[in-house]
Amino acid sequence: MRDRMLTADVPIGPFEGTKIVVYSAKGKNARLHVRRECGQLRTANVTTTEVPLSADVVDRFCSGCAGWGPRVRPTSGLGIFMGALSSAGLLHQLQAYAEPDEDVYWTQDEVRAAAELLRSERDPVDEDDDGRWEAHREADELQEQVLSLWRHAAGSLHRAQAVMAHFPWLTDWARPKLLAKERYLETLRAQVTLFVEPAGLVVAAAAAALGTPPLPTDDHAFAVLGNRSQIFTGLSALWRRWQYAAEDGWEGPDARAFRRYDLVEGIRPNKKGCAEALEGAARLIQSWEDEARAAAATTDPTPTVWVTARLPEDTEESSRGDADGVLDGLDRWTLGVMVSWTVAADWSRRTFTLKVPALVADRLLASSSALVCESGAEAAPTEAVYQAQPGSVVPGVFDDTAVFDRQPVTLAHLRALRNFSYVADQLYIVFSMSGGAEVLPLGVIEKRVAQGWLGVIVAGASDLPGSVINPWMKEVHPAPEADEGSYLGHADAGQDDRSRADLGLAAGAQAAVQWVHGERAKEHNLRLLAMARGVPDLRSLATGRSGVLSVALWEGLLTPGPLDLTPFRPPSTDRRRGGSGLPPGVMGPVQIYATNADPAFEGKGHSPFCQHTRDRGLAYSDDLLSVSALLARDDWDWCSKCGGYSARRLTGTQLSYYRAAHQLHDIAGQLDDERSHRAPVEPDALLKRLEELAAWEPGGHESGSWEGRWRWREVVSDLRRRAERKRLDTVL
Repeated sequence: MRDRMLTADVPIGPFEGTKIVVYSAKGKNARLHVRRECGQLRTANVTTTEVPLSADVVDRFCSGCAGWGPRVRPTSGLGIFMGALSSAGLLHQLQAYAEPDEDVYWTQDEVRAAAELLRSERDPVDEDDDGRWEAHREADELQEQVLSLWRHAAGSLHRAQAVMAHFPWLTDWARPKLLAKERYLETLRAQVTLFVEPAGLVVAAAAAALGTPPLPTDDHAFAVLGNRSQIFTGLSALWRRWQYAAEDGWEGPDARAFRRYDLVEGIRPNKKGCAEALEGAARLIQSWEDEARAAAATTDPTPTVWVTARLPEDTEESSRGDADGVLDGLDRWTLGVMVSWTVAADWSRRTFTLKVPALVADRLLASSSALVCESGAEAAPTEAVYQAQPGSVVPGVFDDTAVFDRQPVTLAHLRALRNFSYVADQLYIVFSMSGGAEVLPLGVIEKRVAQGWLGVIVAGASDLPGSVINPWMKEVHPAPEADEGSYLGHADAGQDDRSRADLGLAAGAQAAVQWVHGERAKEHNLRLLAMARGVPDLRSLATGRSGVLSVALWEGLLTPGPLDLTPFRPPSTDRRRGGSGLPPGVMGPVQIYATNADPAFEGKGHSPFCQHTRDRGLAYSDDLLSVSALLARDDWDWCSKCGGYSARRLTGTQLSYYRAAHQLHDIAGQLDDERSHRAPVEPDALLKRLEELAAWEPGGHESGSWEGRWRWREVVSDLRRRAERKRLDTVL
């Protein structure tokens, strides 16, 4: 439908003049296409052009590309604007729920007749009476259809007005269509009110305030329930169910008479005493109804109290969503109050001005209300006015201008990003005077801004240059499944330099795409991985174990299991636990993450990937220590299944040193005369390998000094002397 496409009459405001890339056939008046693969671009000679966005350019879009809008980065200002317009965005919402649907329509008389039928027959209808039962079913079905349509129309109006709040230059253009939606919503509201009994809402408010009454546990009518304790349990449950039904609905008292059957649930109807229990339950329910009506009668039922009501923040849905969204989570009583006594509504801000009876106002103002309410003035807001404000999305907030001109981000900007960009939930490079340059998830940025943080978004993971990401994608291939030994970091020490590669950065990139399908998903994971690798503390990326980073990405950042640190432990008479006393060196700062790294704290430490953790991945509450701290004590209480922790992926230098240390430790074991079942030793091969290990230097420090260098060479020299003695013993 053309009305749901981007057309030349749609104002593009401050984004006019933004450079976009278009494709076309040769010719001055040829149609423009935003996608090279557009099906309407039927030519082999395609011209690629960068043009400034304008109404004339939009007017030349083909019908297919007009539905997409310009193809730009989804986290740029223009990308967010296009996301707010396209698909199920504003262009669609302005056409939806603006007039009755010819396929789903009912007359006012039909609605009134259904409401009167439901009001006159509150007790369940006998299914044997086919005519009455079918009429009751159709009336009840029509009530639900009218209510559902009103909820959907309200959600659509909210989503449309929410877009206007972020892009106010659309106001004048969209106002006629918004007025049509508001008129249709008011028509639906009036139809819903036919099913709502205002007096029932007042009685429901009174019922909600009732305390638990005395229960007649000695009444012989309830003997079928059992002993006195069982009677008390049954009557208490009946009271709770009745009060919940009374306070949650909008029907009158007669609608709850059928609750008497709850008391004898599970009892045969023909059992002796069942009929008496039903009669007693009916009398009891009637007494509660009378008490609620009496409490309601002591107050004035006339709506005289002004209340300003706001829908809770957590009920807001994305403007691109298909659900009711804005009214989700509200019970029928609250919906009944809204349709009956709303004087004015600002759906964009989820704010309503109500004029209600005093008893209803008391319940609304109580903390238990589903709405956030406060006593309001009689002056009700009129037509919503949209003005340019700090929360408006304009060039200069996101990655569509030079960093030098970037503007501080606000909560409104972040809300627009989350609602209108399909790749919003990712990592971002941000800058502030308090923290400098950082990499943060969107959720963390939102929390900081809410606390007064002043900073700018420099770029998102989706903005990283393809000239760097694309070659990396070609190099990364999913890793083969590792056996249990390599998973725990205990590969054979005698392997070549490729051993323990599963601990390094390259293996991390393979793990990040191992279970990912599709090139786009693979690229997305690698972009996030590239951003996360520079973060000093990976816990800052955790917004819950199932946050923005998937399990595959955590596997790309952390080792699959614990490290084998035996070479760095001091020598011991226990040959199974004793090490070679090698210095941690470049391995010392390697980060270790565990759920619990305090032996004095109850509970074992687990790896972020352990089956004993509820979700896989890091949490902000996890503990962080270093390899040096890990080696400083030996009383850790680690899980026997996972090893207790995971380490940050090793850099090339760290992995090289880790391999060299294990090779040196293996040589020490071969030269240990006290070890039983030793394999034959080849001293010449060992001396050659020791000569290579003696020259090991961390990358970039070949001619300098590094921590532990003296101890490393001392161990190598000692092993050389022992190998020389072995060679002499072999000759002799």
